[in-house]
Amino acid sequence: MEKKDESVRVQRTKGGMVTMPFIFANEATEKLAVVGFGTNMISYLTGQLHMPITKAANTLTNFSGTASLTPLVGAFIADSYFGRFWTITAASIIYQIGMTTLTVSAVIPKLRPPPCSGDQICQTANGGQLAILYVSLLLAAIGAGGIRPCVVAFGADQFDETDPKQKTKTWNFFNWYYFCMGVSILLAVTVVVYVQDYVGWGWGLGIPTIAMFLSIVAFIFGYPLYRNIDPAGSPFTRLVQVAVSSFRKRNLTLVSDPKLLYENDEIDAAISVAGKLVHSKNLRFLDKAAIVSEEDDIRKPNLWKLNTIHRVEELKTIIRMGPIWAAGILLITAYAQQNTFSIQQAKTMDRHILSGSFEIPAASMAVFTMTSMLATVAFYDRLFIPFIRRFTGLDRGIGFLQRMTIGFVISIFATFVAGFVELKRKHVASEYDLINNPHAAIPISVLWLVPQYSLHGMAEAFMSIGHLEFFYDQAPESMRSTAMALFWTAISLGNYTSTILVTLVHKLTQGRDGSNWLPDDNLNKGKLERFYWLITGLQVVNLVYYLFCVKLYTFKPVQVMVIDNKQEDKDAPNVNNGSLELSSQQV
Repeated sequence: MEKKDESVRVQRTKGGMVTMPFIFANEATEKLAVVGFGTNMISYLTGQLHMPITKAANTLTNFSGTASLTPLVGAFIADSYFGRFWTITAASIIYQIGMTTLTVSAVIPKLRPPPCSGDQICQTANGGQLAILYVSLLLAAIGAGGIRPCVVAFGADQFDETDPKQKTKTWNFFNWYYFCMGVSILLAVTVVVYVQDYVGWGWGLGIPTIAMFLSIVAFIFGYPLYRNIDPAGSPFTRLVQVAVSSFRKRNLTLVSDPKLLYENDEIDAAISVAGKLVHSKNLRFLDKAAIVSEEDDIRKPNLWKLNTIHRVEELKTIIRMGPIWAAGILLITAYAQQNTFSIQQAKTMDRHILSGSFEIPAASMAVFTMTSMLATVAFYDRLFIPFIRRFTGLDRGIGFLQRMTIGFVISIFATFVAGFVELKRKHVASEYDLINNPHAAIPISVLWLVPQYSLHGMAEAFMSIGHLEFFYDQAPESMRSTAMALFWTAISLGNYTSTILVTLVHKLTQGRDGSNWLPDDNLNKGKLERFYWLITGLQVVNLVYYLFCVKLYTFKPVQVMVIDNKQEDKDAPNVNNGSLELSSQQV
């Protein structure tokens, strides 16, 4: 017995802040690679491989779509079979192979078409050269699928939820995780892009490739320090089993006392390390899956007919999270305009700063978003949390749902302001008789766009990090990688929603005289400000919907085992961020 207790104590010494450099290095370089590749990859495909612009755009769209779907597969593998550490390690190696292959193709002349210039007809990439490209992008997408959903959950796993001191640090981790990711993206859109444009693609792709290799070495080197949580089998299978068993028992009468519902600590041990989920009063039709009938064997239950209340509550928790998850999609839709119409605005404006000696590339305006986001995260973690904690009593300052609300409000202001800036831009164009000249530089500083870029960065610091906290805190502990995959899925759907919205607005606002809110060839003749205000209105409706969801939301109730020598066999409720935790304190 002593040996067992001693091993538990040793296990608990693992993890903590000492593991963060290894984990952050892996995530930062993955973002450096993805953003460094993606931001300027269109230039590589058209300039180095001589792809037609439409084919190049479709190639990147397919890559982006695949990379958005693979996290669901990676999360399933991590939660079901290999655990987060081995999934991240294997995915990083796959990613490394893809990056290395692409870098080699950029260095060796035979692996790309010969260069051309002027009016010379460029030779496009042949089948073999395109095969190298597609295999590289596919490997990168597969690698991203294993890294993205697991890194943030693995990092948060390093802090023991049953230890109050460590649990406090979990919420600091989410802030600094996003901060490190932001710094990496900032380097990608500045330094890496500069190297690609002015030094060469060999170094431009080679720098993130080398950084990725070093991060894998560092991540594996930290293995003895990590707190690893073993996979507990397929979470999707458990959810389906509950749904099937509740349907099979749909004709049974609900029990009056929740204590009569089936429990089995032995079969739930692997999926309730941090505490069992206890019965909640909503979605009670699912409780029928935990009703014991005469046909059920409670010692060796058939989980397609009988499930524990813990497993029933897992499904309830996922269902309850759905509406909150969906509310985040539209914020990404608003955010996505920075990479499309905001860049088009910037291209028509005076981008010279520092007395005209330096011109900001239109795509580099994202620097203002990232710096704003980084500054907001630092302010939030270092100043806001210690201050507001005095009033709320919460370790994390404010709850993640409140944090998300602030992000929604700031995002509304971002698109609202963007509409007025567009009016100002077109007014100046009209004054200088440039409305009919889409390629002329309008004498208005590009810095007029800084407020909308900066507000989007602030909104992301509140909303996206709050979203991450929500997924990690409220997801069943055995499904946290899957929950992180849902975070990336929301980002993907937000971008797809933007595409659909732009397409509909372009089609529905087209006049017989050729007028359009979103014209193809001349932004000066459009009504982009109305499009921004349309998104603002949709966000207001979305905020009302979100607040309604928050009002109805039920936090997952967890029974946590806490050792206390002064009390025995007492159940004490403890409210944390509005969620109910039932602490069973025993000697």
